[in-house]
Amino acid sequence: MRPVLARTGPVLARLRSALARLRSALASMGPVVARLTRLPSKVMSGPPPPGPFRPTFWRSPVRGPWLTSVFGLLLLACIPVLFATGLLSYAAYDPDLSPVNDETPGKGLLGFYLFSWPTHPIWLYRLNQGVHVTLGLVLVPVLLFKLWSVLPKLFEWPPLRSPAHALERLSLLALVGGAVFEFVTGILNIQTYYKFPGSFYPLHFYGAWVFIAGFVVHVTLKLPVMIKALRSRNLITELRTSLARTRQEPRDAGSLVAPRPDPPTISRRGVLAFAGAGSALVALLTVGQSVGGPLRWAALLAPHGQDPGRPDDFQVNQTAASAGIKDAETGMAWRLALRGDGPAGQPPVMLRRADLLVLEQHTASLPIACVEGWSTDDQEWAGVRLRDLARMAGVSRPASVLVQSMERGGAFSQVVLSAGQAMDPDSLLALLVNGADLTPDHGYPARVIVPASPGVHCTKWVASLTFRS
Repeated sequence: MRPVLARTGPVLARLRSALARLRSALASMGPVVARLTRLPSKVMSGPPPPGPFRPTFWRSPVRGPWLTSVFGLLLLACIPVLFATGLLSYAAYDPDLSPVNDETPGKGLLGFYLFSWPTHPIWLYRLNQGVHVTLGLVLVPVLLFKLWSVLPKLFEWPPLRSPAHALERLSLLALVGGAVFEFVTGILNIQTYYKFPGSFYPLHFYGAWVFIAGFVVHVTLKLPVMIKALRSRNLITELRTSLARTRQEPRDAGSLVAPRPDPPTISRRGVLAFAGAGSALVALLTVGQSVGGPLRWAALLAPHGQDPGRPDDFQVNQTAASAGIKDAETGMAWRLALRGDGPAGQPPVMLRRADLLVLEQHTASLPIACVEGWSTDDQEWAGVRLRDLARMAGVSRPASVLVQSMERGGAFSQVVLSAGQAMDPDSLLALLVNGADLTPDHGYPARVIVPASPGVHCTKWVASLTFRS
């Protein structure tokens, strides 16, 4: 705890200094904001443009502050969980351990919370990513209904009426833009469809901070309004109100209330039911990829959600062919190179697979869990402990180990594991799984398996291990 506090002190001091500078900058911008917010009275004093900029364009009689606040309350409860599990997922990569692991070297103060990721409980990363991805997908229908409920606000005219209104609009831009960006890139990552510019990890990481900043500002501004709206109607009463008895909220409730509503075609109960049913369906089609069991067969939205049923052929993210691994490299010519802290130029210890098989073997029942949210059930791995290989390399208590794969390129063809990971008795250089040799797609001739670690840190097709003290 003391090292963490020692690191936190300077960070908090820098944060206080940054906040002071921000307050000074905002104060100096006061006259500029005031002039900008006077523009509507000069340039936009006429009638609003036709279409969605006019209040009469919006005709739904169920849209109003109460319904918007119900969806807002659900998001208010779930978004912090989504953000926290996302930060923990990032911490699991141990970006502070080595530049090799760091996909966001310019993060600065945004990495203030990072810590050395533990190896137990073994289901830690599986649970974290299961919650993060499943909750994110379940919230998609809620987010869409929430956006539908506030559409008139997005087209308000004039766009800026006062400094407070300008701040609200800016937070709304960060909130809506950040939400769309985070959910879209997250869903594309789940489907392993990388058609956006740049790497997913920095884009999603920095996007999350922009989104949460807009979220915090928006909640701060709108929380009193939301509480007032929720108190204006009784949820149980609304759930018992049929379509025939559905009435519009009072006109003085806010700008979301349509000035010229059409007759209702759905009740508020129906809107909530549609949103709830959509979220429940998404959960049913997703959660099995994380919890396993019979629900795994229902995980149709997860590209890795199906087990072929063979004990040595469970889910993979990347095949040997896609990683550029050739049969000739994994056959009799393959050698594992062990390096330690010896003098420069000292040759590594070279081991064949047959040499590894005669060493003391250990077993560990561990899952594979990936950032996309999918995970396997516990598999029984057998191989040599990493700490035993460290001793063979001349390092009795390694501070870290660099694992390098035969994979061609790729962001995770090499990773650095921490001392806790290298010394854990369940951390293995696995040679077999469920009693059979590894298949090529699962890392033959040897792969690393580490408890509670992201799947990409369980390197396949291992070429070398470099232990440092």
